[in-house]
Amino acid sequence: MRIARRSSVVARHLHTRAAPRALAERHTSSRSQEESQPTASRLPDDGLTLADFMPKGPSSATRAPAVRKPPWLKMVNPNLTQEGGERYKQVRATVKQSGLATVCQEARCPNIGECWSGGTATVMIMGDTCTRGCRFCSVATSRTPPPLDADEPGKIAEAVASWGVNYIVLTMVDRDDLPDQGAAHVAETVRRLKSKQPDLRVETLIGDFQGRFELVDQVVSSGMEVFAHNIETVERLQSTVRDRRAGYAQSLSVLRHARQAREGIVVKSSIMLGLGETDEEVHQTLHDLRDNGVHIVTFGQYLQPTKRHMKVTRFVTPDEFEQWRLAAEALGLHCASGPLVRSSYKAGELYTAAFGKPPVGKLHSAASALGDRQKPVEIRFSAPTLQQQPAAT
Repeated sequence: MRIARRSSVVARHLHTRAAPRALAERHTSSRSQEESQPTASRLPDDGLTLADFMPKGPSSATRAPAVRKPPWLKMVNPNLTQEGGERYKQVRATVKQSGLATVCQEARCPNIGECWSGGTATVMIMGDTCTRGCRFCSVATSRTPPPLDADEPGKIAEAVASWGVNYIVLTMVDRDDLPDQGAAHVAETVRRLKSKQPDLRVETLIGDFQGRFELVDQVVSSGMEVFAHNIETVERLQSTVRDRRAGYAQSLSVLRHARQAREGIVVKSSIMLGLGETDEEVHQTLHDLRDNGVHIVTFGQYLQPTKRHMKVTRFVTPDEFEQWRLAAEALGLHCASGPLVRSSYKAGELYTAAFGKPPVGKLHSAASALGDRQKPVEIRFSAPTLQQQPAAT
């Protein structure tokens, strides 16, 4: 009896000593299980946690590599020749000294090296800030840009005279904040250029002036040779690509009015490819431009200037650009078409090739804006068939 009682006491003593150790082991096991669980599942469900703000996509290590541009979009180095390099530096220095804004710089044109090394630049007047925000354009935007520089027309005339060129393109930012949209300023600049260099040929690449024909008349009557306004893209993509204040029908009406406003004026427009357009839509746009008085059309590849702008849907091949050139010429349009072609790219060469000599019969020819890399093609229109033949070399 005494032995059994002693055994019971010993058992209770051993259990009492083992209990804290078992509790500690259970606590350690429970804590290790909690640590193995995600942080978000262990926190109380009382609101957002840090995990809610972490990126949900794949890490940078597994992200797909950036799509490289095709080889045909390589740009020309202005320092390929000593003469070209010096000419590029001369134009760059003149632009910097004059304080002029060039669309070559502001719009990050891919041809700045090639054009400047050839002594040609496109001057952007009325400042470097636009009142519109098109999704393809990298020019700065503001509702209230700085006021116009009244001395700018004279400065531009002096600077262009120092370049020694015989063809200049004037382009402008949209100035919806001004009562006349800047039309009087453009016209005065053209007159100053002509006064300084009577033989200078001037192309004005302007906005739509909100469709106000009286403002278009001011520019047309200033004495320039080429009236250019870009349709930019096909009708379906207008609201996606351009500012809401622009429009397909409005641009066509401006082009048509310019053609009717002065006899002998040359009308020009431009189309970007690679924005999601279809072949049928491009064909329709060519027909619409032709039917509204356009003489010259250019095709170029859209290139995304920054990550904030529209993405490129695809890179159009040089062969496709050549087909669009032929399609435009088949409609009687003079055309420059190529991946790096822009509306003002080698504008003087295109104008001279198309209108520098009196037309012979019904011959329509266009200079390739790709220079010596692509052989020009002449298309003769003689009803009822179309005869195509290579240009003489």
